[in-house]
Amino acid sequence: MEPHSPGPSIWPVGFAVGIACILAGLVVSRFAVIAGAVIAIVFGALWARDAMRAGRHPADEAPAPGGEAPAVATAADLDYEAETDGEVTRYPRNKFLELSTLALGGVITGVVALPIVGFAVLPAFRDQVSGEVDLGPTGNFPEGEWIEVTYFLDPAQGEVSRRTAFVRFNGTVNELPSYTLISNRCVHLGCPVQASGPRNEDQRKAVEVNNVQVSMTPILPANYSCPCHGGAYDIEGNRTAGPPVRALDRYKFDIVDGHLVLVERYSVAKVEGEGASAKIFAYGIQGPGEHVDGLEGWFYPIQPQDLR
Repeated sequence: MEPHSPGPSIWPVGFAVGIACILAGLVVSRFAVIAGAVIAIVFGALWARDAMRAGRHPADEAPAPGGEAPAVATAADLDYEAETDGEVTRYPRNKFLELSTLALGGVITGVVALPIVGFAVLPAFRDQVSGEVDLGPTGNFPEGEWIEVTYFLDPAQGEVSRRTAFVRFNGTVNELPSYTLISNRCVHLGCPVQASGPRNEDQRKAVEVNNVQVSMTPILPANYSCPCHGGAYDIEGNRTAGPPVRALDRYKFDIVDGHLVLVERYSVAKVEGEGASAKIFAYGIQGPGEHVDGLEGWFYPIQPQDLR
């Protein structure tokens, strides 16, 4: 007799929901990807268990409802048994359809998911770091004063490559120079943050360093604010109000032949203290709107080192 096909089940529905969560999570958050993977694995395993269960009872052994006698075998059933006795191996139609459906679903999932996974993951393993940025002689940055520095990351690209940093020389610590270099990129959605306070435009100067135009303007910031969505930060970059989830990013630096050189940008959870004595809770670079510490910090994908 032909084995029973699996009865109605919610396992395929749960598996489909898990795949949908994975695909949506690749765009929304890492947490949704993890949740979707767990759902898909659990429901997929339950679905496979029901589909492949070896202990299915043949139809002639199943008790009839109400205690009635088992159904009488038909001619088709007898033909199937005869073929089986003759050692002819055949798959029933329901088995073929079941395996075909699973295979087709796997192909569709691969076609849809692999490009998304590639775009989401591969950039993190590609070298996207630009060259170092020379801001000119260290004498352009008096101790204790803030200088707003603007430069073109790639002069050939024009305004789209303009970057701004807030720079303060904190003096020396253990005979080593200390600088505070804060990025003006808001960590909410990436809008340009502005210094709130007087600007000495009459003392603004522009210099060319290694074919890169660098503009330096003395400022006296009371804080930093984002004009887009109301994000606010204190002068050390700590979030004080609005939607940002962490402190402003900062730059690493180096001193080369008496010049201040920006090396790379990194993310900051918070800053305790001020100036040379500040304790910076630093992390690898993350995108706007992404946490870097606590449980939330695990819910975001790996970020590539982006351009400064």
